Amino acid sequence: MERTEIRSTETREAGPSRAKWLRRLLTWHWISSALALFGMLLFAITGFTLNHAGQIAAEPQVTTLAQTVPAPVLKALQVSRSKEAALPRELRVWMQRQQGIHLPAGPAEWSEYEVYLAMPRPGGDAWISVELDTGALLYESTDRGWIAYLNDLHKGRHTGAAWRLFIDVFALVCVVFSLTGLAVLWLHARERTGVWPVTGLGILVPLLLAILMVH
Repeated sequence: MERTEIRSTETREAGPSRAKWLRRLLTWHWISSALALFGMLLFAITGFTLNHAGQIAAEPQVTTLAQTVPAPVLKALQVSRSKEAALPRELRVWMQRQQGIHLPAGPAEWSEYEVYLAMPRPGGDAWISVELDTGALLYESTDRGWIAYLNDLHKGRHTGAAWRLFIDVFALVCVVFSLTGLAVLWLHARERTGVWPVTGLGILVPLLLAILMVH
């Protein structure tokens, strides 16, 4: 009789505590799921497109421009020839106004005869070179399409520091989402006998595939 009373008391004490933890976990779970929703969809879709990149046809669009820069721009380039510096402002303004092309202000590669600037970006790339004696300019831009753009976002390729920081934060949010989901499963495991077999299956299948099928 005393043992039954002790168990009943423990059950009554554990009930409010369990409910409190469950509410707290569910709160963190829905907050992390809301924050991760768009990112998880994006990375799931691009994971599929990356896995089938060979079957997804893409026709790169290449734009080429051959010009001779005006004398003031050429003079500004020649002044900058001895410096490991960015392209001069005169060239960047002229390209923006005359050609509608934005050139970044990052450092360029200078040699005795020319200046060269590579401009990789998600889903494509571009480059520009100018001969320092004649002013002959050659610009080429390649656009591989929006699927390539999204794939590069998935890989963090040429995306800049802000996007890489987003990926790091998103990864932490996904960890919170997964662990709180696991904790909720643990609290419900007594009422749902299929929790751990299904969870174990989710671990076992990729593990066996990695061990047995991936070379």
